[in-house]
Amino acid sequence: MELAPEPEVTVPPVVSFPTPYTREVTARASGRSTNRRTRIVATIGPASDSVEMLRKLTEAGMDVARIPLAHGTIDEAVGRVRRVREAAPEIGVMADLPGPKIRTTPFPDGGVVLSSGDELLVLPGSVLAESSNKRIGVALDEVALGLEEGDRVALGDGGVSLHVIGRNDEGAIARVISGGRLQGRPGVTVPTSRVVLATPTTDDLARLEALVAEGIDMVAVSFVRSAADMLAVRAAAGSSSVMLCAKIETPEAIADLDAILAVTDSVMVARGDLGVRVPLEDVPHHQKHIIRSGVRFGRPVITATQMLESMVTAPVPTRAEVTDVANAVLDGTSAVMLSAETAVGTDPVNVVATMAKIVLRTEQDFDYVRWGAGLGLQEVSGPPSSAPGITAAITGAAWRAAMEQNAAAIIACTRTGATARVISRFRPSMPIVAATPSLQTARQLSVSWGVDSLIVRESTSTDDIVWYAVSRTVEAGYARAGDVVIVLAGSPNEPDPVTDTIRIVRVG
Repeated sequence: MELAPEPEVTVPPVVSFPTPYTREVTARASGRSTNRRTRIVATIGPASDSVEMLRKLTEAGMDVARIPLAHGTIDEAVGRVRRVREAAPEIGVMADLPGPKIRTTPFPDGGVVLSSGDELLVLPGSVLAESSNKRIGVALDEVALGLEEGDRVALGDGGVSLHVIGRNDEGAIARVISGGRLQGRPGVTVPTSRVVLATPTTDDLARLEALVAEGIDMVAVSFVRSAADMLAVRAAAGSSSVMLCAKIETPEAIADLDAILAVTDSVMVARGDLGVRVPLEDVPHHQKHIIRSGVRFGRPVITATQMLESMVTAPVPTRAEVTDVANAVLDGTSAVMLSAETAVGTDPVNVVATMAKIVLRTEQDFDYVRWGAGLGLQEVSGPPSSAPGITAAITGAAWRAAMEQNAAAIIACTRTGATARVISRFRPSMPIVAATPSLQTARQLSVSWGVDSLIVRESTSTDDIVWYAVSRTVEAGYARAGDVVIVLAGSPNEPDPVTDTIRIVRVG
C-alpha cells in the first residue's frame, strides 16, 4: 500500500473529449445530486414513460429508472429503456425480472373492490381470462386447483386476503378476510406447500438475453432464495458487465443472506412480497438487518414498496410514510424506491420531488462520523490478501484520512465501480467522486449512496489516472485551490488490477 504525502497540484485546463454523459457536472456539484446522498429509484409505467415526463422526473430527483417486466411485453420494456436513454442518458436503468411470481388474470380497467365477508370463486386462469369481484382467475392453473379448505390467499402486497372455505366443481370457494381495490394483475401468495417454483424462470432468462443486448445497466432478480439463484443469472448474463440486484423477499433469502451478498452486486429490501411471507411485525427488523449487511459487504441497498403509497392519488404523503422514508435513510439505505406512485400515480413528478425533500431533510441529522467509525474494516467477500480485502483496507484508510484532513472530496478512480461502492459503505460526510472511463459504470453507480460520477479519459499509468481525476473533479466544482482531496487508485497495467494507492493531494 502506498500512502503518499501531500503534493501540491496545480490543475491545468481540462482537455475536452466526446462523451454521452450529458448531465451538467457543475449542477451535480452545486445542486441536488451532491447535496442528496441517498438515491431515488422511480418505477416507470403508463403515467411516466413519455420522454417529456422522464425528463421532468430526472430534474425532480430521479437517479435510477426502474422498468418492471411483470406487465407487458419485452418489446414494450425495451421501448421504455430507449425512451429513458433519450430523455436522460446519464441516469441508471434497472430492469426488474418478474421471476416465478403467481398472478391473477387481469381485472377490468379501473379495477374492482372486494369487501370483507364477500364470497367468491378462485379458478384456473385457463378457464377464466378476466377476473372480477365474484370470480378470480390464477394464471398458474395448479395453484387454483391445489387450494384446500383452510388455506389463506394474499393478493397484491397482502392488503387483500382470502380464506378458502371449501371447493365446488369449478374451483375454490373463498371468503374475503380483508378487502380493498384490485387492479391490473396483482400477485397471488399461497401456502408454500401448494406450489414449488424455481428462480430464474425460463421466461426470465429469455428477457435477460434481450436486456443484455440492449445494454441495460442493472437487472433485479425476483424471489431469490439462495446464492445459487444469483449464480444462475450471472452465468446466463455471460460476459456482460450488467449489475445484478437480488430482491430479498423470501424467508429462504433472509436465511442465506450473507451467501447471496457475496455473489450479487446489490440488494433490494422488497417489503411487499416479504411482508406476506413473514410475520408483518418482523419486516422492520429484517429491513434493518438487510441494510446493515448489504452496506457491510459494500453492496448498494434499495429499500422498496409503499414508501409514499398514498401519493398514488394524494398530493401529500401521510406522516407515517414520511417517517418510514426517514427511518430508512437513517438506517443507511443506499436508495429509496417508488413503485405505483410514479408508475400509475396522478402526479409522478410531485412524488419524486417530495421524496427528495424528505431525504435531504433527514440527511441533515445523519451521524456520518459514528457510522463510519462503527463500521470498521470487516470485509467478508474476500480474504485479506485478495483484491476485495485489499480494497476494503485501503478504503478504510482513505475514510480516516478524509475525516482527519477535512477533505473536500474523496476521488475513487475506478473502471468497474467497485472502489466507489466500497468507500461508499463508510458514508463519509464529503462527496465521493467516481472518476471512470466507462459510461455504464457511471450509470451503475447512480444507485450507490453519495457517489457522483465523472467521465475521464483512459490512462496508462497511475500518475495519469490521478492527474486527470483531480483535474476533472476541480473542473466540476467539487474542489478548488487550497482544498485537500483524497484519491484512491491502482495500476491499470496489472493483470488483476486492485486499488492499492492513496494520494493526499492539495489543489494548487
